[in-house]
Parts: sequence; structure tokens; C-alpha cells
Amino acid sequence: MIVVTGATGNVGRTLVRLLVEAGERVTGVARRITEADVPPGARAVAADLGEPEGLRPALEGAEALFLLVAGEDPQGIVGAAKAAGVRRLVLLSSQGAGTRPQVYGHAAGFEAAVRESGLEWTVLRSGGLASNAFAWAEPVRLHRTAAAPFGDVGLPFVDPDDVAAVGAAVLRAEGPGRAAGSGHAGATYTLTGPAPTTPRERAAALAAALGEPVRFVEQTREEAEAQMAAFMPLPVVTGTLALLGAPMPEEQQVSPDVERVLGRAPGTFAQWATRNVEAFR
Repeated sequence: MIVVTGATGNVGRTLVRLLVEAGERVTGVARRITEADVPPGARAVAADLGEPEGLRPALEGAEALFLLVAGEDPQGIVGAAKAAGVRRLVLLSSQGAGTRPQVYGHAAGFEAAVRESGLEWTVLRSGGLASNAFAWAEPVRLHRTAAAPFGDVGLPFVDPDDVAAVGAAVLRAEGPGRAAGSGHAGATYTLTGPAPTTPRERAAALAAALGEPVRFVEQTREEAEAQMAAFMPLPVVTGTLALLGAPMPEEQQVSPDVERVLGRAPGTFAQWATRNVEAFR
């Protein structure tokens, strides 16, 4: 059985569906989840990664765990997984854990716990998700406007469905009745889209999907900081703004890892916008 944490999120929901469609036994875990939140055939267990002991019912009988960076006790989560007999860990981390570990120390701490677990592990370092654009859903619906800082700085945002597809491929690569040696054990993959896009270009892609103009409004750094500080710790806000406004070369580079794992190119932001356009109407 495969346990997927964050099963109601932008990555986790698709990952659970892909695994069920592939015939896997799956348990979806989130703080608030019911059987209605997972496909028929999957099990739903409410649990909080902030309370590792509470994960034990979800982990019973599990062979593999798809883990988010959440909670403050990665060692406790890994310990609960080992005690339940989990053999493989796949961690959804952040690209910033590699490029800016001093800022993304939380993710880096989870990576260290997974690597030192003594279990088979794979780390997926996601770049910015295309689904971050859902933050524009209400202003686009109401006013046909989209606001962001650093309007002409491009980053290769990744489709969360591609992250889920890579997760499914890695999780299914080895197990009972399958050939060992997938090449994923001990690997760290950086997951990006096929090309950098700027906030201005992403707003234009939404406009094209809608068939209506969307006005892009460039925020000042101060405006963006005030908005982000309402739901993010200040050090993370500072690091995120630094990444968005002055990315390192490796943060703007397109990674080959999605194509390497899936055998196809990653999807574009425009494709994501078209697929999710109803959220912006």
C-alpha cells in the first residue's frame, strides 16, 4: 500500500487518482479528509503531520510513503513510518532547499531526515507551481486583474500534475512483483516546467484561456511583502521575494528531470491555464 500525505492538495489529489487508476492500494491523508475526497477504492484517513504519533493508523500496512514538508518533527514522522514497516520514502521538497538552504531550512531539515532514515528514499525538489496562480482567481473573476511583483522576471513554473505524475512513477517503480533497480532510490530530482515564464506572461496566458483581457498590475516589493506576510513567516517571505526578484541562474534553468522520469516534456503554463480556466471565469 502507498500512503499519500497532502492528499487533498494540488499535487496530492492528482497523485492519489493516478495511483488508484494504476491499480495501487492507496491511503490518502490530510488534516481534514473524508471518503468523498478520494477516488473509489482509496482509503481516507484524517491525520496531521504536526502530530507524528497520529499517523500510525494511516501507515498500517504501508510499503511506501509520499511525504510533504509539513509539521516541525521530520524525525518523528520518519520514526513513525519505520515503526509501521514502511520501506520507501518519497519526499516532496522545494528547489529552495538546494539553492537557498539558509532560507528554506525547514525543507532542508526534512531532506536530511529522509536521507538519514535508513530507508529507500527519493527527493522531489519542486520549482514554483503553476497552481500558485490560483491566488489570482478572485481578482481575475471579479476585476480581470492579476497583481504580482517583478513582472518581467521569468521562472520555469511546473504543472502540479507533472509533479504528481513523477511521484506516481517513482512510487510505482519498485515493489512486490516488480523489477528492482529503478534508479530512483537515492535520487534527488528537480522538477520544473519547460521554459521560464514571467508573471506578466502568465497573466497573458490566463487571458488567452479566458478569451478576455486580463490586466497585469505590477506590485512593489513592499506591497507584495505585506500581502505575503499575512500567511507566511517573515524569513520565508524575504527569501521568496529574493527568489522571485533576483533568482539564481540555477533557479531559472529548465531541469531535464520531468522528461527523464516520464519520457515526455513537462506541460506549459498555458496548458495548465486552459485546463483550469473555470476557476478564473
